[in-house]
Amino acid sequence: MVTRRTPPYQSGLTFFGLTPDYRTSLFRQIHEIVFYGNGGYDWHTIYNMPIWIRNLTFNLINNHYQHQNTDTRAEDSWLKGEAKQAAQERKKVNPPSYVTKASKK
Repeated sequence: MVTRRTPPYQSGLTFFGLTPDYRTSLFRQIHEIVFYGNGGYDWHTIYNMPIWIRNLTFNLINNHYQHQNTDTRAEDSWLKGEAKQAAQERKKVNPPSYVTKASKK
């Protein structure tokens, strides 16, 4: 009778490979670099890129778009503030309360 010993590792995987969660995050990261890189990168280049450079590239693109989004929000709120101010100024103008008609001579 042969008894099986439990392996010394806790992972449960008996081979080396990527977990499904890691694969999903890897392919999502590659997609976002290619998509938001505005044509500067192709899929194969990013896939074969060293991990640390790929992470750096992803973080730089992410920071760029976050900064751009913050600037856009600040500009939108400024424009909304100006629109409110213009609307308040329009309310301050009082139209004349009399009406005149031209005579028909």
